[in-house]
Order: sequence, then C-alpha cells, then structure tokens
Amino acid sequence: MTTVIYHNPACGTSRNVLAIIQSTGAAPTVIDYLQTGWSRPQLLGLFAAAGLTPRTALRTSKSPAADLGLLDPAVSDDALLDAMVAHPVLVNRPIVCSPKGVALCRPSEAVLALLETPPTLPLFEEDGTLILDVNGAPPAY
Repeated sequence: MTTVIYHNPACGTSRNVLAIIQSTGAAPTVIDYLQTGWSRPQLLGLFAAAGLTPRTALRTSKSPAADLGLLDPAVSDDALLDAMVAHPVLVNRPIVCSPKGVALCRPSEAVLALLETPPTLPLFEEDGTLILDVNGAPPAY
C-alpha cells in the first residue's frame, strides 16, 4: 500500500505534510480533494479509520461552515456529511493514509506516526519553524 495524502495545495499545513512525506523518499499519491470532491462512503471510511467524527473533521476556520450554520452543535452528522460532499473545503486537512494508519495530520508532525521511513533531518515547516532537530527531537520551548 502506498501513502495517500488528501491535499489542499493552498494550505501551508498540507504542503508541510507532503514535504515531510517526500523527505522520506516516498512518492505518495496526492489527491487534491478540492478538485476531485468527496463521496459520503469515502468520508465515512476515512473518518472511521482515523477515529474522527464529521464534527471533529469539520474545518471551522477559513471555510463556509459558519455561513452554512454548521457550527451549531445541534447539526447532525448526516447534515455535516451532506455539507462536506457539497463543499469539499469543509473537511479539515490533510488526511493521510499509510500502511501504519489514517490520520488528520494537524499539526504537521502528526504525520510522523504514519511514516515507515524516518524523514530527512532537521525538519522544518514551510515558515522555517523547526519540527525536529538533527537528532529527531522536537524543539524545546
């Protein structure tokens, strides 16, 4: 099984995660979900595998979630799924599938648990923030 990333190229976190995966030498399958969209069964499968619910996978910032009334806790999972299929941007990203599991990789370093080969170190986010130093340790803050 190859690694798959459900990617939004306009998202810095998604670009960081893709770069981390590629730093291992892997060539992941990249799915631009804003272009391809989602199906209900696909979302249900990804969420189940990642231990997510439609509510926990809902992108609430920089999305139409508030305008669509989806932030109300009374909105059902079925309604959220319908909205996510209609508006793919409502799904938080990136979601990564690998032989080691499936996860919503926010923050970027969440992808490390899914990698079969360690990334090239040191590892930085796109903005230059250190993720892992040359010894594979996170920065001390």
